[in-house]
Amino acid sequence: MTKKPKVLISDKMDPNAARIFEARGCDVDVITGETPEQLIARIGEYDGLAIRSSTKVTKEILDAATNLKVIGRAGIGVDNVDIPYASAKGVVVMNTPFGNSITTAEHAIAMMFALARQIPEANTQTQQGLWPKNGFMGVEVTGKTLGLIGAGNIGSIVASRALGLKMKVVAYDPFLTPERAVEMGVEKVDLDALLERADFITLHTPLTDQTRNILSRENLAKTKPGVRIINCARGGLVDEAALKDMLDSGHVAGAALDVFQTEPAKESPLFGTKNFICTPHLGASTTEAQVNVALQVAEQLADYLVNGGVTNALNMPSLSAEEAPKLKPYMKLAEQLGSMVGQLTHDSVPRISIHTEGAAAELNMKPMVAAVLAGFMRVQSDTVNMVNAPYLAKERGLEVREVKTEREGDYHTLIRVSVKTDAGERSVAGTLFNNVEPRLIEMFGIKVEAELAGPMMYIVNEDAPGFIGRIGTLLGENGINIGTFNLGRREAGGEAVLLLSVDTEVPETVLKAACALPGVKMVKALKFA
Repeated sequence: MTKKPKVLISDKMDPNAARIFEARGCDVDVITGETPEQLIARIGEYDGLAIRSSTKVTKEILDAATNLKVIGRAGIGVDNVDIPYASAKGVVVMNTPFGNSITTAEHAIAMMFALARQIPEANTQTQQGLWPKNGFMGVEVTGKTLGLIGAGNIGSIVASRALGLKMKVVAYDPFLTPERAVEMGVEKVDLDALLERADFITLHTPLTDQTRNILSRENLAKTKPGVRIINCARGGLVDEAALKDMLDSGHVAGAALDVFQTEPAKESPLFGTKNFICTPHLGASTTEAQVNVALQVAEQLADYLVNGGVTNALNMPSLSAEEAPKLKPYMKLAEQLGSMVGQLTHDSVPRISIHTEGAAAELNMKPMVAAVLAGFMRVQSDTVNMVNAPYLAKERGLEVREVKTEREGDYHTLIRVSVKTDAGERSVAGTLFNNVEPRLIEMFGIKVEAELAGPMMYIVNEDAPGFIGRIGTLLGENGINIGTFNLGRREAGGEAVLLLSVDTEVPETVLKAACALPGVKMVKALKFA
């Protein structure tokens, strides 16, 4: 008789989760509130672990989890799981990224109303017996412009609610296509236009290098006087000290935060500031949301343990056991090419094309497409992976084209990734050396051979004598060691590209100095896994 998979639920969640595990053929124990030492002593007997935010899945716990196959987080954030080490140990990590969407969107709308009518302070003073009827003058939301930073799953729900309130919605999202914007009923704008026009600004984007402090002091200064700001997404999207100053000056009429740069937020420069309200990360805290994520995580873990199905995995693609070994190098190449295009493309991208040629065209294309999309979109979202990337692309209206050419060209196998931008079509291509080693062979029409790994510098310059010496001297003077030097050009004396692999990430000051060298048109820091 086949032994049933055994699952531990280590955090409090809806009791129906345990019933789902049992109904789907798993044995389940619900043991919550244990210390790390107690969990280490217990975890070795379980195949699956279902958690919320309280359990911290550390290296020590993973080392003790000798039978563990999958971890499921009931919710979005997985900061409490050491995902890289889980991957190294062969443990799949899943989350439930869409179970909290409506709840978080509704919380943002609630915060907007609380700001507009100054409800928290009015409540406090009324309960103190002050009856401050003339002390509070609110504003209507009807007819106002809501600026949406991030138009994905949660942002689109906020937009629909705002439109129902007869607001005008403008949205900034690099992945939002004009067609999707029309479908949502919003106006797609750039960030500066949103800051200039919005009466209310609400953020619904992950925290990445590109979005960190997206409402910086400089950007806050660009906002419309009297703007009100809501953040129920991630701490770190707003410069909290700058927001404090803007509230004090009156330029920002009000701000409502559910998230902070440091949590739990025991102190903040914003605490006590007039026209500031906050909640302790309650975006997902409704009965319905907690039931939804508990049921979803149980279904996902049980499906994986019993049937091998993979849903919302953060560290593995959807692959059969037979396909995985053969597809692995192709998927690595595909992800690298997608990442390169994503890091070098700043315009709106309505369409991305993945073209396989030769041996690559004979394989299952879905995992390669997912890998390209994951690499491409990870620049903007830290939660993108090969499983959810196709869904997120569809959600944002990104057209994905797949093209196969089974005949061989100049290479035995080739993958080309092309994007349509405002500046025209741009593409990169790569192949496999010895069928296992990914290599870039062309970028934006220029032949160049390079391995994409670690920190790199991408430089576009005029092909002229002395340039290589100047860039080498600059990096050497700043203690930056060059690993590999990869050159390409359109023609002698024309435009050339240089891809440098370096041992350490290049500081912004050095990038600016390189950009100031004679003949340099562009300098960009790149990073590859």
